[in-house]
Amino acid sequence: QVKLVESGGGSVQAGGSLRLSCAASEGTISGYGLGWFRQAPGKEREFVAAIKSTGGSTRYADSVKGRFTISRVNAQNMVYLQMNGLEPEDTAVYYCAAGRTITSSMTSKNAYYHWGQGTQVTVTQ
Repeated sequence: QVKLVESGGGSVQAGGSLRLSCAASEGTISGYGLGWFRQAPGKEREFVAAIKSTGGSTRYADSVKGRFTISRVNAQNMVYLQMNGLEPEDTAVYYCAAGRTITSSMTSKNAYYHWGQGTQVTVTQ
């Protein structure tokens, strides 16, 4: 069992940056693929970024590619999402998730079964 807790959300102006953190307060992230997803009001939860258990492979949604970077530090039980060049369209609740993913399932929310409670990101013009 892994319990995930996100932090680092907040309100920022367009063009600004935020760094989201996700800590495993129970269990370990070692051996798990990790992902970040987001959900805006009235919309489905969508994939943002993912990293394999070894950290050797990452995936990004087209909408964030080149602006967001996912990383993990297994020894600290932490996963991060560095978000630069934020746009109002990035406004959403951001969730981190863990699962026994494989390359073909990294971007699917159905592949993840441990989820954090979410952290709000608001980007204003």
